[in-house]
Amino acid sequence: SHPVALVFHLLFRTGAIAIYLFGKLFTERNTFIFIICVLLLSFDFWTVKNVTGRLLVGLRWWNDIQPDGTNAWVFESRDPSRPVNPMDSRIFWISLYATLVIWLFLAFFTIFEPTWLIIVAIAITLNMANVVGYTQCDKDAKKKWATGFAARAATNPNMFGRLFSAGIGRFFG
Repeated sequence: SHPVALVFHLLFRTGAIAIYLFGKLFTERNTFIFIICVLLLSFDFWTVKNVTGRLLVGLRWWNDIQPDGTNAWVFESRDPSRPVNPMDSRIFWISLYATLVIWLFLAFFTIFEPTWLIIVAIAITLNMANVVGYTQCDKDAKKKWATGFAARAATNPNMFGRLFSAGIGRFFG
């Protein structure tokens, strides 16, 4: 469990939404609200991408620019034999998707007040990047695990027999 990582994971996300929604109650200066929101959104993006994703779900992603100018996505994942804390993982994934949904919902209200459109656009862009990055990273990790499991099973024919007998033994035992 990583309670400090969870706090910061949720703090920056909820802080940006709270300042966006309730900033007018504390100050009339839109520029100040804009700067605080963008800073919180930037802190959130960096923290999720580089710290909490690695600690809470064992995943990390980045985009590498090759010498020929093309982009290559790079995904890191934890060893599948080291499971993550289920509560950490659940909070990470729920907050990742819920925050994007909240910002998309708030985007509809910027039609009536377009001065806030840039904050919502930045929020959606940064949150969407993390959602896409981590979703692809999770798929890549599952594919690598399945491929590794299949390779180990092919080189060790007794593996399935042991797994099967362990399963039957647990069922009847």
